[in-house]
Amino acid sequence: MRAPVSWLRELVDVDPAKTGVDIAADLVKVGLEEEGLHGGDIVGPLVVGRVLDKTDEPQKNGKTIHFCHVDVGNHGQRAAAGGDESVTQEIVCGAHNFGPGDLVVVVLPGATLPGGFAISARKTYGHMSNGMICSAAELGLGEDHDGIIVLTEYFADSPEVVARLQPGQDAIELLGLADEVVEVNVTPDRGYAFSLRGIARDLALATGATASFRDPVGEQVQPPAANDAGFEVRLIDDAPIHGSNGNVGCDRYVARIVRDVDTQAASPSWMTTRLTQVGMRPISLAVDITNYLMMLTGQPLHAFDLDTLSGAIEVRRARPGETLKTLDDVTRTLHPQDLLITDGGDLPLAIAGVMGGETSEVGPTTSNVLIEAAHFDPITVARSSRRHKLSTEASKRFERGVDPAMTAKVAQLAAQLLADLGGGTIDPGVTDVDERVERDGFAFDTALAWRLVQPPEATGGQVPDGLDHEAVVATLRDLGCEVTEVAEATEVDRRPADFGRVQVQPPSWRPDLANGPDLVEEVARIRGYDRIPSVLPIAPAGRGLTRAQRALRLAGAVLAGLGLTEVWSYPFVGAEVFDKLGHSAQDQRRTAVRLANPLSDEQPLLRTNILDTLLATLRLNVNRGARDVAVFEHGLVVRPQAVSAEGVAKAPIPPVGQLPDEATLAAITAAVPRQPRHLAIALSGDADPAGPWGAGRPFDATDAIGAATELARALGVELVVAADAHSPFHPGRCAALSLPDGTLVGHAGEVHPKVCAAFDLPARTCAAELDLDAIIAAAGDPVQVQTLSTLPVAHSDVALVVDESVPAADVRDALRAGAGEALESLRLFDVFRGEQLGEGRKSLAYRMTFRPRDKTMTTAQVSELRDAAVARANAATGAIQRG
Repeated sequence: MRAPVSWLRELVDVDPAKTGVDIAADLVKVGLEEEGLHGGDIVGPLVVGRVLDKTDEPQKNGKTIHFCHVDVGNHGQRAAAGGDESVTQEIVCGAHNFGPGDLVVVVLPGATLPGGFAISARKTYGHMSNGMICSAAELGLGEDHDGIIVLTEYFADSPEVVARLQPGQDAIELLGLADEVVEVNVTPDRGYAFSLRGIARDLALATGATASFRDPVGEQVQPPAANDAGFEVRLIDDAPIHGSNGNVGCDRYVARIVRDVDTQAASPSWMTTRLTQVGMRPISLAVDITNYLMMLTGQPLHAFDLDTLSGAIEVRRARPGETLKTLDDVTRTLHPQDLLITDGGDLPLAIAGVMGGETSEVGPTTSNVLIEAAHFDPITVARSSRRHKLSTEASKRFERGVDPAMTAKVAQLAAQLLADLGGGTIDPGVTDVDERVERDGFAFDTALAWRLVQPPEATGGQVPDGLDHEAVVATLRDLGCEVTEVAEATEVDRRPADFGRVQVQPPSWRPDLANGPDLVEEVARIRGYDRIPSVLPIAPAGRGLTRAQRALRLAGAVLAGLGLTEVWSYPFVGAEVFDKLGHSAQDQRRTAVRLANPLSDEQPLLRTNILDTLLATLRLNVNRGARDVAVFEHGLVVRPQAVSAEGVAKAPIPPVGQLPDEATLAAITAAVPRQPRHLAIALSGDADPAGPWGAGRPFDATDAIGAATELARALGVELVVAADAHSPFHPGRCAALSLPDGTLVGHAGEVHPKVCAAFDLPARTCAAELDLDAIIAAAGDPVQVQTLSTLPVAHSDVALVVDESVPAADVRDALRAGAGEALESLRLFDVFRGEQLGEGRKSLAYRMTFRPRDKTMTTAQVSELRDAAVARANAATGAIQRG
């Protein structure tokens, strides 16, 4: 919201020495953040100029510049030549949206533009340019850098202004650039600040000049009472929705009529200047008056051509299939929750609080005007504004809350201005349909301000200035609240005796004040946020990280220690990624949740595996020149359950405003997909780099399997490794990773060649993916540290012949179970296949290391344990000890 400093001075007494910077600082003190400061920093000469000719001159860089002669009156080069009218201003310009005869804004040498940009005559493109033809951005009037201001277009809706334009005219005064304008950022809870009335009130509070505040809709404005001669208005809300006004879309509607108005009359220059300063273009007398009063008071108004109405206005919800062509020339299909202003209930005239329609627009032939001043439900207006993508000046104010008490007064001001400036006559009939529900006050304990803003423990038990009972009550009254002292009702802990309870009735322009903490915030705001001490809260005693959090950190540390780098990727994929991964048509991983509003239409699904996105991250690193890459990522995946061929279960959408029943809550819960945490690994290039010692060793399936098993072992779980065929892995180089109880928790191995080709990955890329949640859950209690034995170890090697189909892991597990607790380690060090073993047979050689904790083992004891282990392997896998 832009607030001209001169306009603020009309509403509140401000120290004449204060500049726009000072006033902006005062407003910041009370929570109105400065967005910008405009105007007031232009030093002339800045004048109106008429372009006499324009010569196009193409440049070597492909750009075309224009060498112009401009009539700027008796300024610049003409003034230097003693007023010789044959002398004109020579200017080089790069803009293209003007031509000979156009009236433009010219800044001459010696002037200074916003930002301290000094203008001087300079040689450019082979010419001496004596000044500059200005764009809106260069003057601080907008963001348009590409096109200059053509004044006949800029004031196209104000023919009387255009008629007065002449070369040499002062453009600073014409465009209202002499006055400083403070722009403030209005937060959603401060709708009152979308007006000069609200900003001036806060400025008075910030400077202690509340007594000097002059309310533009104060006691001096006395509208006549409603009577039976007024225009008929019916408030009918037959499809109420949950809102902030007791489910009523409109609770007050004022209609005033002004007859025989000259709508073509010119708006006064003071009004057009004010509108220009706040960022609005003058349009016509009726529209300018409604916009001016909206900016002044915050009350949106609308003017109807009375002669186009049938004789009654009805405010109701839209009916199915209704449409309305709004003032922006767009035909809109209306929603049943849209609140409409209609002609007799049949023809829609406007979307209430958002935008009017074309059928009743005030035009050149209008002579009788009906002025609408109403109060609409903020939620209703906000929903219609967003539904139709129409953010208007009116909707911005209504959806933040407009003062319903000033409606009739603003309508009176509008009628009076229209009569005074347009020569009309105010109709004696007055319509004021008022169905407001009286707002209840509430009890407030003034000690709450001390306890929340600057608590006793921060002040040593002393009440700071501005937070005692009298100061809090005075602040609330300055805010416009009605404060009544009441008898003591309850005792508040640590409250001094001079505090007490009061009954507070918030002002009509502050719908956001609804309870004690709201009032405390206002007291703190007016007292000054800078006076609130920075007191760090005492951290409550905690229990540290959860077991899952510790496990997650350990997993990252283990993989980093193995030489892998952690990466993050967006969890969004397209359906084609499942084809690239080689998933079958029946694979459950193809069932994915589709986002209603994805960041990219090409990736509307949530990933079901980490590898869905990690392989693309691997490719990105390889494409950027990283040859040897080892990365990992952990995160949530989304695993919905398909309920039909159409897709996943959908949660019901209960109506707003009421608690869903148990069945609906259960259905919503059931529709939420599982979101387990997975961890994936991707490896490409060499595991051991080449060097003087020889060739490098590329990553292979055993590296991915080893990293996965080492990770699980660090978390306290020994994974069972078995051969498997599972996309996206090579069927002959894929391992299924399971818990000891047989629960499958992941896969690891070499990526299928077709998948590598589909993702443009190097051949023999390896990967793994684990269900980290399942592994952490299976880990149980943390592994207990045991004392290391200092006794010597005993080694015994054994070679076992088994069928080719028997996994080495099964033989290993059998040997470990048979050897008992004295077995410290077991390592496979050789695999042999040969004719002497027979077809379909292989020999597995293991080194068994024994070390008891209590005594040194003899050779006989070691042999006994080895034989027991071999016997267990024979029983479990059919292994025969090789001679």
